[in-house]
Amino acid sequence: MASRRASEQLMIEGRVTVNGATVRELGTKADPEHDNIRVDGRRITVTEARRYVLLNKPKGYVSTRSDPEKRPTVIDLLRGVKEYVYPVGRLDFDSEGLLILTNDGDLAARLTHPSHGVARVYDAQVLGIPDKHDLERLTRGMTIDGRRTGPAEIEVLGEKAGHATLRVTIREGRNRQVRKMCDAIGHPVRTLKRIAIGPLKDARL
Repeated sequence: MASRRASEQLMIEGRVTVNGATVRELGTKADPEHDNIRVDGRRITVTEARRYVLLNKPKGYVSTRSDPEKRPTVIDLLRGVKEYVYPVGRLDFDSEGLLILTNDGDLAARLTHPSHGVARVYDAQVLGIPDKHDLERLTRGMTIDGRRTGPAEIEVLGEKAGHATLRVTIREGRNRQVRKMCDAIGHPVRTLKRIAIGPLKDARL
């Protein structure tokens, strides 16, 4: 129901129980055919059908199942989904666009692990007009939060009224990465929309 890393986080947060007891120790073993394993109170079974949801996330929603600040989550947008699905990767609160929700842990791992290099494509409207040097910095990669970003593909879609719209393709999913990249060149993001995740896109967005 989740990648290994995400499952460990669920345990650390105390959201997993086995036979009624909260389990926080990583590596604890249980048998889903005989033990009562629950996440957030919902029993996990090995026969649950795979479910895949491609969601156009609006601004003002967090990309998690629950939020300690009680903000609306993407789960609130779902209708008729009985399976326990969770977001694969994230879009920040102020961003919009494509988000995948699923209960397929293998797919989640393939989409999110950097070794697979799955492309994520964003349309970013930024303040000001980046010059050639700015665009080259984005393309080559830069140091953010003490780590170097990978190369990015940058296309200028248009310029209007003192701002530019950039199409940014990256192959990693660090926290608020596109926003931080644009901040680093002095052209902060006004609006950000994800339009593709690997081969998945929707022309109706």
